[in-house]
Amino acid sequence: MKKKVELAMAVCLILAAFVLARHGAVLVLSDEASPKEPCIVIDAGHGGSDPGKVGVNDAKEKDINLELAKRLKKLLKKEGISVVLTRDSDAGLYPDNATNKKAADMQERCRIITDASPLFTVSIHQNSLPEAKTVHGAQAFYNPGGEALAQGVQAALNTAINDRPKEPKAAGSGIYLLEHTQIPAVLVECGFLSNPDETALLN
Repeated sequence: MKKKVELAMAVCLILAAFVLARHGAVLVLSDEASPKEPCIVIDAGHGGSDPGKVGVNDAKEKDINLELAKRLKKLLKKEGISVVLTRDSDAGLYPDNATNKKAADMQERCRIITDASPLFTVSIHQNSLPEAKTVHGAQAFYNPGGEALAQGVQAALNTAINDRPKEPKAAGSGIYLLEHTQIPAVLVECGFLSNPDETALLN
């Protein structure tokens, strides 16, 4: 059971992403004036001095995010899709002398996305609600261009992971990456690190 759910965590997201990637690739490659290799940016949230959420048994969001991002990259590359990771190690995306490391990190992520000019971006995160440790499930948030992608991702998550269906949500203020990225993007909260069972599966 653990292996099944663990695998589904990585695969369910890719199912929706891959279908849309292929669709987008056809549209892009059919334009002879500007042919380009289909590309997806996968963003592993947090990193470096920013652990993100710290959950049950000291599970760090940044570590889980990175592992999921690497697995998604591997699955996509098997299907011939070019992938750009915003980070491929625990290092943060900020210079050592940055006065505001968080701001510098987010600005660099947005720069990487803009420079890559992907079909879309998927940002991997984990949720936490310590005052309600039984809350669980995965949910997608999206920027104005990412609604269709978020609907596909959420449908896959609901089928493979969630015992109660969730709806994708438009990102409000406060999600910097989605606010400052013009390219279609979704942020996926893959689970709750405040939930012992879900944290065990994510680990």
